Amino acid sequence: MTSGTVIAVLVGYLGVLLAIGFWAARESGDLKSYYVAGKRLPSWVIAFSSNATGESAWLLLGLTGMGYAIGVHAFWVIFGEVLGIACAWIWVARPFKEYTDRFDSITVPDYLTNRFGDTSHIFRWLSAVIILSMVMAYTAAQLTASGKAFDSFLGTGYTPGVFIGLGIVLFYTVVGGFKAVAYSDFIQGVLMFGCLVTLPIVGIAAAGGWGEMLEALGAANPALLQPMGEFGLGAAGISSAIGFVAIGFAFLGSPQLLTRFMAARDQKQIVDGGIWAVVCVIGFDVGAVFGGMAGRTLFPGLVDPETILPEMSAALFPAFFTGIFLVVVLAAIMSTVDSLLILASSVVIRDIVQKALKSDATERTLSLLGRAVTVVIGAVAVWVALLEVRVIFYFVLFAWSGIASAFTPVVLCSLFWKRTTKAGAVAGMVGGFVATVGWTVFFKESFYDLYEMIPGFIAGFACCIGVSLATTVEQELVVELESVHKAVGPVF
Repeated sequence: MTSGTVIAVLVGYLGVLLAIGFWAARESGDLKSYYVAGKRLPSWVIAFSSNATGESAWLLLGLTGMGYAIGVHAFWVIFGEVLGIACAWIWVARPFKEYTDRFDSITVPDYLTNRFGDTSHIFRWLSAVIILSMVMAYTAAQLTASGKAFDSFLGTGYTPGVFIGLGIVLFYTVVGGFKAVAYSDFIQGVLMFGCLVTLPIVGIAAAGGWGEMLEALGAANPALLQPMGEFGLGAAGISSAIGFVAIGFAFLGSPQLLTRFMAARDQKQIVDGGIWAVVCVIGFDVGAVFGGMAGRTLFPGLVDPETILPEMSAALFPAFFTGIFLVVVLAAIMSTVDSLLILASSVVIRDIVQKALKSDATERTLSLLGRAVTVVIGAVAVWVALLEVRVIFYFVLFAWSGIASAFTPVVLCSLFWKRTTKAGAVAGMVGGFVATVGWTVFFKESFYDLYEMIPGFIAGFACCIGVSLATTVEQELVVELESVHKAVGPVF
């Protein structure tokens, strides 16, 4: 599959990323610039950047693989993601932006510390443990996708593909910081959107048209055209559908996505960005599932369904467009890896070194240290990725769930429930995280593989609300919350 044209397209794309890194480096000399781009990003950048980060290689390889493997049943994922993203931009983004601007927060632990008047830094330490552990798993899954992509497109082998992917993303992330991450994510998001709209159109045409594709899928396996898939309308089918819908709820409070709201220039960018974000995710997800379904009719019997996009791009498109599809897969991987590395680095430098340990180092020194930490975290993730070639979709879901269950219930309560206390928020973080990990390890197989984010969210909300009701809320925190909502005004 390797050709000079494919490699030329890849080299050109990498050149663009490196240029963005050098361009952004001029404004990454302090922590605010390095970790949230100085809070000056426009709506179109934060919209595409947040979706590209949230979707990742899970979208290009994992969701297309789901469309290939389970057909129509994968549309529950689309429903959940559209619902989650719309709710995040409509209800969460504006009060969160107002709060973080008031406190000049540049990380989510920053926000929680200031929101609850935490002088003990428990939110910073707890967040560091949760984020670092899950980021390692999440980044390893993305590097697994990098290895698969380079091997499928260029025949590099899995291990070299992992190292190539990490080397590229480390360069522009370390050099340019969050500004480079956000603008590269924007370009990557646009490329992902264009290719995922094109792929199913060409694929369905190659399969003989819409009717012929459906007929072929039904003949291969009637369950591919059933809303509940092979499970039917029973406990297993309902459990699976609910789990897929729940995937989108992580968009309401995962730190790597909330950072985009913090980095927006002002409230107007939040309002405008919401429209872009919803349109973007619809194009992403519908294209991925339909592309996978078309691929099932064209390439039946693939050993690894998550290679259907590379297979289709090589067979249905000229070499130039095959190179574009390789770039798009890398874009999906990089748009998540860069954000995860910045997220983990910010927790170590801003929350632990600068705030919890009260380092007196200069901002310049800390930003340089942040770059070093980014490299170390990437190196550890490579080691994890090389231990085993995993199924990307489900490994990403575990890490995605662990972060979301720890933060989303607490963030939502902190923004919309006056009675939330510091003790309740801490309990919610611990409860959500422990429940997610515990469910995955001990209970999931016995409960129809119910997605771990669901018990994680239930435990997170239950712990946060229950402990808050048993403890006393500080009145000044209630006044501050009321002031924030008054400043933001109605959501519509």
